[in-house]
Amino acid sequence: MALAVAATGRFAVKAVADTIGVARSNLADHLRRPERPRRGPYRRAEDNAVLAEVRTITDARPTYGYRRVTALLNRARRSSGEAPLNHKRVFRLMRHASLLLQPHTGRRAIRAHEGTVVTAASNQRWSSDGFEIPCWNGEIVRVAFAIDTHDREVMAWVATTGGGIGGEMIRDMMLDCVERRFDSLCPRSPFSGSPTTVPPTPPARPPTSPSH
Repeated sequence: MALAVAATGRFAVKAVADTIGVARSNLADHLRRPERPRRGPYRRAEDNAVLAEVRTITDARPTYGYRRVTALLNRARRSSGEAPLNHKRVFRLMRHASLLLQPHTGRRAIRAHEGTVVTAASNQRWSSDGFEIPCWNGEIVRVAFAIDTHDREVMAWVATTGGGIGGEMIRDMMLDCVERRFDSLCPRSPFSGSPTTVPPTPPARPPTSPSH
């Protein structure tokens, strides 16, 4: 807008710059050097002919990238006595024509998971886990628990300071969950459960001989 007003010559450049709030030096520079037309995408002679050759290859081999297409093009051009093409030129033509393959990063898509497993109703899936609590006196309290993934109720838990949580304690805990939820040792409907991961039980220390 400032350039259009100043170009009319009816007002001083300083007055236009101060009124509209633009830099006087920038406005004067644009008046001395009119805006040049912007260049379009880079083109070279025979680009259309080369692109037609590229399309012939990509139609027959749609899984080929620009480097393999360049290799096939140059093989045919050498056999006919023509000059080989640079792979950058083939890349440019394939990019403008949307013929490039999707780049492969070598990484798998990250599956979004917020750490919460939810089911539609109770008693469809139970999960269990374990953790340790180090105490000031040097003892370690090891805890295992079972939780329903729908109502988030901790149905049963076990804890010990006597070395570790063994398989028998986990089995007793799961039987306690079944009794609490179904009032029997057999569930009324099938359900799934994820296993408990608890630290292994350390080996028992051999008895120390009394010192003499």
